[in-house]
Amino acid sequence: MYAVIKTSGHQFKVQTGDLIRVNRLDGNPGEKVSFDEVLLVGGSKIGVGSPTVKGARVEGVIKEHTHNDKVVIFKYLRRKNYKRTRGYKHAVTVVEINNITGA
Repeated sequence: MYAVIKTSGHQFKVQTGDLIRVNRLDGNPGEKVSFDEVLLVGGSKIGVGSPTVKGARVEGVIKEHTHNDKVVIFKYLRRKNYKRTRGYKHAVTVVEINNITGA
């Protein structure tokens, strides 16, 4: 069984046992989280929501809080002696999917 969930503006196709990296969530490692915005539930029977599937839920456990790889921003103007380098690492949460409940 698989599902398509929506969290913080992104959509993820998940199955039981998957590890997904989502934008930073509140909570400590080891706590349970649930995603109620389920757009599609698949398996032997497919349920498509309009916009969400009623009664569907995806549950998981927070594994860790970490950061993505560094994104480098480099600005440059030729012949003007102008160079600027900045970068940042986006904060993410790693979630392990435990249970998919479909309607």
